[in-house]
Amino acid sequence: MEEVQATNENQVEAVPAKTPKQLKKEAEKAAKLEKFKAKKEKLTETKTSDKPKKEVPTKPKAAEVEIPQLPPGEKKDTNCPLPESYNPRYVEACWYSWWEKEGFFTPEYKRDIKNPNPNGQFVMVIPPPNVTGSLHLGHALTNSVEDTITRYHRMTGKTTLWVPGCDHAGIATQVVVEKKLWREEKVTRHDLGRDKFIEKVWEWKNEKGHRIYEQLKKMGSSLDWNRASFTMDPKLCKAVLEAFVRMHQDGTIYRSTRLVNWSCTLKSAISDIEVDKVELPGRTQLSVPGYNEKIEFGILVSFAYKIDGLDEEIVVATTRVETMLGDTGIAVHPQDSRYTHLVGKYAVHPFCQRKLLIVADDYVDMAFGTGAVKITPAHDPNDYDLGKRHNLAMLTIFSDDGIIIGDCGKFTGMKRFEARKAVIQELEQIGLYRGTAENPMVVPVCSRSKDIVEPMIKPQWYVKCDQMAADAAEAVRCGKLKVVPEMHQKTWFSWMDNIRDWCISRQLWWGHRIPAYFVTIDDTSAKVGDEADNEFWVSGRSEAEARTNAAKRFNVPEEKIILKQDEDVLDTWFSSALFPFSVFGWPDKTDELDIFFPTTLLETGHDILFFWVARMVFFGQKLMGKLPFSEVYLHAMVRDAHGRKMSKSLGNVIDPLDVIYGISLDGLMAQLDGSNLDPAEVGRAKEGQKQDYPQGIPECGTDALRFALCQYTAQGRDINLDVKRVQGYRFFCNKLWNATRFALTYLQGAVIHTLNEASNRPPVTRSAITPAFLAGLNTRLEHISYFSGCQYSIEDDKIWWQLRAELGRSKIPSSYPHLDRWFQHIGRLRQQVELSLMDKWILSCLSTAVSACNAGFQQYDFPRATSAIYNFFLYELCDVYLESVKPVFQGSDESAKSAARSVLVTCIDTGLKLISPFMPFISEELWQRLPRPEAVQKSLPPSICVASYPTDAEFQVWKNEELEENVKLVNRIISNVRSVRASYMLPNKTKTKLILRCLDQEVVDMLAPFADTVSTLAFCQPVSVSTDGGNTRGCAIVTVSDKCDAIVHLEGLIDVQKEKTRITGLVEKKRQQLVKLQEGMVVPNYTEKVPLAVQETNKEKEGELEAELQQLDAAFATLSTMD
Repeated sequence: MEEVQATNENQVEAVPAKTPKQLKKEAEKAAKLEKFKAKKEKLTETKTSDKPKKEVPTKPKAAEVEIPQLPPGEKKDTNCPLPESYNPRYVEACWYSWWEKEGFFTPEYKRDIKNPNPNGQFVMVIPPPNVTGSLHLGHALTNSVEDTITRYHRMTGKTTLWVPGCDHAGIATQVVVEKKLWREEKVTRHDLGRDKFIEKVWEWKNEKGHRIYEQLKKMGSSLDWNRASFTMDPKLCKAVLEAFVRMHQDGTIYRSTRLVNWSCTLKSAISDIEVDKVELPGRTQLSVPGYNEKIEFGILVSFAYKIDGLDEEIVVATTRVETMLGDTGIAVHPQDSRYTHLVGKYAVHPFCQRKLLIVADDYVDMAFGTGAVKITPAHDPNDYDLGKRHNLAMLTIFSDDGIIIGDCGKFTGMKRFEARKAVIQELEQIGLYRGTAENPMVVPVCSRSKDIVEPMIKPQWYVKCDQMAADAAEAVRCGKLKVVPEMHQKTWFSWMDNIRDWCISRQLWWGHRIPAYFVTIDDTSAKVGDEADNEFWVSGRSEAEARTNAAKRFNVPEEKIILKQDEDVLDTWFSSALFPFSVFGWPDKTDELDIFFPTTLLETGHDILFFWVARMVFFGQKLMGKLPFSEVYLHAMVRDAHGRKMSKSLGNVIDPLDVIYGISLDGLMAQLDGSNLDPAEVGRAKEGQKQDYPQGIPECGTDALRFALCQYTAQGRDINLDVKRVQGYRFFCNKLWNATRFALTYLQGAVIHTLNEASNRPPVTRSAITPAFLAGLNTRLEHISYFSGCQYSIEDDKIWWQLRAELGRSKIPSSYPHLDRWFQHIGRLRQQVELSLMDKWILSCLSTAVSACNAGFQQYDFPRATSAIYNFFLYELCDVYLESVKPVFQGSDESAKSAARSVLVTCIDTGLKLISPFMPFISEELWQRLPRPEAVQKSLPPSICVASYPTDAEFQVWKNEELEENVKLVNRIISNVRSVRASYMLPNKTKTKLILRCLDQEVVDMLAPFADTVSTLAFCQPVSVSTDGGNTRGCAIVTVSDKCDAIVHLEGLIDVQKEKTRITGLVEKKRQQLVKLQEGMVVPNYTEKVPLAVQETNKEKEGELEAELQQLDAAFATLSTMD
């Protein structure tokens, strides 16, 4: 700009003179400007002279709203003005610590838990998250669903307890602390020794272990934190000790040598759930801990074994060629004619002094590979079973840390995957290598260490599960235990009917050390046992008890007994399986155990149905003689918007706190830079983030995230979470906010009456009112204000109307003074208001929403409840009712205003209660600010989370299906008229004449009372309803239904030719779009190549374009009548 300006200044003399036409145009422009200035000045003077300038307070913008900072537990001030727009940080501040301080989340709130609650009780334990964990979407989903259920039951008046807790997470915690020690002190756990290392773990736990609890509080989880339990707490340790000793002594727990999942990095057995099954499409290089170079997987190596005594060979294939060092046999199918002559003969191992028996077994697939299978019984689950069937030797060739051991020649001492390369090279040199082919396969990866899992034979402790599984299956079959959704029952029965004994040993230091002791007898004549032998192991609640038990078993004096406690700890799932009763003090007989066990519901993800849910059922029935809960609700798994599993390498892992508070794209990428991903994976992940979150993740707030997650829980197996949809519910929160702000402008400072429900009530028979009836009522009211005590209730409402219907304007006889006092008081509270049709309609819609929400909760159909609330607030209350009552509040009819205020308060108060379990923060913020009728205000609970949840019985009185159907037709009329107006781009201030031409007089009578509503919402005036549409020249005619046409008068309101030109251009544009879309939909192999989701989107677009073209054609036809 500076250069251009300088050039113009230097060349000012070179500018050509302006033409007369240009000068005239400038003069006209200057005159107009002067005229406008004069008019503006005159207007300013007039305003100034008429009245003094009024100071208008500026409203704070959302971004400028100050977030409250209060001492923990102090209640937020709700008497201050409501900020102009919804701000989740403002709304969510301070409420949780106040709820917690007030004790709303405890079952003892305003009741004695030892006294039975007539409303019943609801008890649930949290699936304890790992102490190492931080909040992820799985936690967010679990806690959103569980807290929603808990809050609902609390609001129904039940004694409610949701028990929090945390799992000690043996492997995960030990790994975290070991890494920390090496990073900060360059020492290993072995350098410290077991006791010192355990001390370090406790230090870490006390410093960092509360983090997950704080994050759960941010989610609004209404847990009773006074009862928080850690699985290594003394109380729970006592339960673990007792459970092991009891089950070991009755034979349920035993020691055996079997094949287990082994992590060479952790040097421990791991559970099936800690094994990730990584699918490979073929040849793939994977990083393995302890190796500098990547290791190749996804290949099938073929090699030959020479047959002993014959000039023949047998070719086998394997994905793990290094395991051939542990081969002890070869299997073929008994009907495979290629090998029948070799069955019973031996093959010679090329590297070890060993011969391999060739056996026939139906397990072998003749069509796969060469039809011959090498058998490594000590390092493969299928081979293990084969080896046991044919009594083959089981040779362990790997040490605990993955080093080749035993009689393996030159390979002994190598790392297992270094031996993989060396074995192939040696096979090539001796002429036995037969080739390598790509092979899709599944690789077992340890989720904790990322090591490749190695099947290993180890002596371990096992829980005998056959009888417990049979009992668990029977509990579901006979209906004592309900599994929801029912589709998961098939999985349940599959697990139970094919149960294997549970390996509970873990070679760790952090955890519950196994209370079993190996027995040695200090006597040379005594038998010496083997640590793999179950006979020489005893258990006890203490070493002294174990010594006594050993002396009895071996019939020797206690002083002859030498004990050595097992170094291993129990599988973490063992203590988790006890959680539903260990948290209440078992094995001690406590009051809490008596009151709260068995619990009501167990809610969790379907992925741990066997690993946790089944084992709780096992131990509950085994140790308590009871099911630990009567219902199991299993929610779906969270995936990304494209249906992919959440994975750091894909860049699609979402931190719930990032959704709550928002994060930029740069912030998301920075998280990847600080992760453990390979540089190549970081690059791919960042590309995924750019694609999915080009603008980062917007701030959505806790309420929107909770609502979205619950809305997603259609009873299936997976949830494809789209952050944009969460943002949509943040906009919904803004709608709630604005609807309440609108209502408050007409409610604050006004007298609000309780709704008059007389016209909706059934007639009361006179015979119900007798002197004895009145005397009974009078006696009940002698010492209380209301029939429920100190709170106004629906019983007061019903009895008042019953007496009113009977007595009319007569007074209560003086012989019943307490009843008379009550009757007059309620009468003053219930000043009669007359409801309009739209008032009654929105109350009927509210009744429908109440019914849907209760049904949704009772059936665990959360989308039904969330959809009902969303539709009520957005499409019925905000879009229709609030718009329809604006003229009422702007008018002079005080009776109509009073009715509208009562209806508004009822709808918003009830709606907020309906949504409160899903959105606890915004519902509390808005509910606290609502003015209410005097009778209600006096008995109002302190918080919405302990208010009564709306019931069907309470709101059924407003249900009017006929009225709802009539308003559906009215809304269709409004929608159609608005579409017509939009077609001609008519602004809202331009009112059009509207005639509703009806089929018959019955339809006229039905629609006529809604004429004012149609006028307001469709921007039409006047609106007439008749069976005759009159002259329709210059009108747009829309068939709304078979009962009614809408005739919109347009003549004189639009420029016909201009509109024709505009519509012609629009039609051409839309037709081009449609042709282009349809051409893309008929390309070869469209249905096979194009994703189904894209095909569905294209089909929707095609329908929309065709509908738009029909509308435009109709609009053009209407214009043609005006020429």
